[in-house]
Amino acid sequence: MGKKASKNKVANAAVELFNLQGYSGTSVRDIAKHAECNVALISYYFGSKQGLLEHLITEFLEGYIILIEEQSSRAENKEDSAYDCLLSAIWEVMVFQQKNHHLARFVHREITLDTMLVRELMTTYLAKEKHLFQTFLQTAYENKELKTMPNEYFVLQLRGMLIMPFLHPQYIREVYHLMPHEDHFLDQYFSELAQWVEGYF
Repeated sequence: MGKKASKNKVANAAVELFNLQGYSGTSVRDIAKHAECNVALISYYFGSKQGLLEHLITEFLEGYIILIEEQSSRAENKEDSAYDCLLSAIWEVMVFQQKNHHLARFVHREITLDTMLVRELMTTYLAKEKHLFQTFLQTAYENKELKTMPNEYFVLQLRGMLIMPFLHPQYIREVYHLMPHEDHFLDQYFSELAQWVEGYF
């Protein structure tokens, strides 16, 4: 097994256990046992359990932000309408979360906690996410795709709708009997979300 494969195996084992037992309820030994590796390997790759936590969260958020950033740049460079680029960003972010649904659930849940790490994430990744979505709106307004600029609640509501299926999959399954990990759900949910966005344009 290659180094990358070993590292991914440890990361996947950690995500699974963090979701089941919580971060504080999971030990490095638990992760090593689940990943079928030596505890020393976790220290080698991540330094500590905290290092592993930071790796998981930042890797997820970087992937998430890059997708929005790419579409925001396309809108600013007028490669397509700001509206179409915004919808592309929404779709790509949802697909990304669905493909990484265990990690998405863990990260979104962890962000609800008031820790030093989360505060740092707020001032970097999450502030950037807000800025990028506002850039879509500003570009759309300048291109006369929008008659008026939506207020800050637009971005707040949009973010809530983007992460909700991945933060609360159990609720969606048990209460609505829908399967957020299935493509059919994603297609339908995106369609409804796109109609909501269209109401502002």
